[in-house]
Amino acid sequence: MPPTLSGQSKPALAALILGGMVIGASPVFVRLSEVGAVPTAFWRLALALVPLFFLARRPGAGGEAKPRGLRQIWLVSLPGLILGTELMAWHISLHMTSVANSTLLVNMAPVFVALYSWLILRRPPGRLFLFALVLTLLGVVVLKGGPAALGDGHLAGDAVAIFAAALYAAYLVILTRVRETFAASVIMLWSTAAAALAVLPFALADGGALLPWTLAGWLVLFGLSWLSQAGGQSLIAWALAWLPATFSSLTLLLQPVVAALLAWAVLGEALTPWQAVGGVIVLAGIWTARLAQKRG
Repeated sequence: MPPTLSGQSKPALAALILGGMVIGASPVFVRLSEVGAVPTAFWRLALALVPLFFLARRPGAGGEAKPRGLRQIWLVSLPGLILGTELMAWHISLHMTSVANSTLLVNMAPVFVALYSWLILRRPPGRLFLFALVLTLLGVVVLKGGPAALGDGHLAGDAVAIFAAALYAAYLVILTRVRETFAASVIMLWSTAAAALAVLPFALADGGALLPWTLAGWLVLFGLSWLSQAGGQSLIAWALAWLPATFSSLTLLLQPVVAALLAWAVLGEALTPWQAVGGVIVLAGIWTARLAQKRG
C-alpha cells in the first residue's frame, strides 16, 4: 500500500470523502425512521443487499470474485459481524447517555485505529499525524458543544459508546486487510449479509415496531440503506485498498460535520456557533492529516 496520496490514491481519497459525507446523512434518516433504532439498523443492512448483490456480480471489479472455503468466508464476513455489533452498541448507548456524549465518543474511533495500527500492524503514526488527530478530535468536541456537553451523560452509556468506537476502529483495520484480497463489492455483500444476520435477533427482540406503516417510512429506510450503507460503505471499502486505515478513519470525522449541517437543513435544528467553529477545526485537522500522508 503506498504511503503517499498519489496515483490511484487521489481518486481513493475523493471516494473516501464522498463516502463519509453520504454516511453523514444517516443520522437524519435514523431520526426520520418510523421503526425503532435496532430495527432501523437491521433494515439498513438487509435492504442494502439488493444493490450490493448486483454490484458484486459486476465484471471487472478487481480482487477475488468470491470467497472459497470456510476460512475465506469467515474472513470476508468478519468485518460485517463487527459492524453489526458496532451499530447495535451505538444505538444502545443513545438510550443510556446523552446524544452529545454518545456521538462524540463514537467519533473517537481514529484513536483506536492509530493504536491498532501501532500495536498490531507495527505502523507508528508520525508526529504531524498525531497533531492532526488531536486537532480533529478537538474539533469534534467543539462541534458537540464543548467540554461542558460531557457533563450530562452517564458512565455506563459512555462506556458502551467507547466500546462502539473501538469496534468501528477494528472494522476499518480488518476491512483494510481483507481489501487486499477481495474486491470492495464482494466484501460489502458478504459482510453486510453477516451484519444483517447478527442484528436480526436483536431487532426481533426489540419490542417496538419492526415494519414502517407508510410509504414515506419505507423510502426513509431505502435512503438509509441504499445511500448510506450500500453507497457510502462501498466507497470507503474501495478507498481502503489505497489509503491507510489511520488516515481513512480521520477523514471520516467529516461525518458529524455533515450530520450537523443536514440536521439544520432538514430537521430545522439550529446550527450553533460551537458547531460552525468545530466544523472548521475538523476540516483543518483533516487537511493537516493529508499533509502528514504526503510527507510519509
